[in-house]
Amino acid sequence: MNVQPVGAVDEDTIRFGELGQSVGFLLRIAQLQSFDLFFQRLASQGLKPGEFTVLWVVGLNPGLRQGTIAARLRIKPAHMTKLVHRMVEAGYVQRNVLDHDRRSVRLSLTDKGEAFVQSHKQAFLEFHQAERLNLTDAEFATLMQLLGKLTGIDDT
Repeated sequence: MNVQPVGAVDEDTIRFGELGQSVGFLLRIAQLQSFDLFFQRLASQGLKPGEFTVLWVVGLNPGLRQGTIAARLRIKPAHMTKLVHRMVEAGYVQRNVLDHDRRSVRLSLTDKGEAFVQSHKQAFLEFHQAERLNLTDAEFATLMQLLGKLTGIDDT
């Protein structure tokens, strides 16, 4: 399949063949587009997608085990430990270790963490509106429903 072009190559058109039907490939490209948009709009506010997501989830689920959050968000345990450590150092997250189970670390937001999430919530939600790009409301609703089904995350 090593075909040499005869004339000029159209640099604006790339064929993907069967890759265009790969869920993983299309999700990865969509993720990269979303992250690019996120950094354009929110990086100046000191937000990173993964970090803000963890803060958001901890805020909605205070007292949940760190390992449970990491597993559900598909964050490797070692990476989650480093991420939580940075958030603790920044004063956003509090670790709670139970006396009867020293291995179980439960997370909650500090007052500073709650204030941070609240002060950035509107920008985060506006980003999600911008993320819809070229989709109608109906198309977006369908996409979200299908992604929820695909991932097992149905938080409507």
